[in-house]
Amino acid sequence: MKLTIEKLDQLTAQDEIDLAKIWPQQQPADWQRWMNEQRMIFAARFNARLLGAVKVSVVETQAELSDLCVREVTRRRGVGLYLLEDLQAQLPAITALSMQAESNDPVLAAFMQACGFTLHNGNWHKLKA
Repeated sequence: MKLTIEKLDQLTAQDEIDLAKIWPQQQPADWQRWMNEQRMIFAARFNARLLGAVKVSVVETQAELSDLCVREVTRRRGVGLYLLEDLQAQLPAITALSMQAESNDPVLAAFMQACGFTLHNGNWHKLKA
């Protein structure tokens, strides 16, 4: 099976189980309330299971990312990079991405820099070429 990135429109029971492993501090009702025309969840799926996800809030040509997470057992295999690259391809009108830098995690900082983001005033930013 191939890793695919998809915008989740309807959450299946299995999606909810998988998202609970990705975001254990959140509830399925939180994800359902989050999703609308301007706010979406993109997820990386492999063998019918979600391995990582990110919430995306779109305003005009700007996308604000939040809760980016790949399941720990799947990290360091390119899932997060592919998730960010493919969601950008699926949102061609977006010219700028940002994400609040919530911690001083050096692993996250290295990952964001590897994905082409720069840190400015407590936020990660990336302009699409």
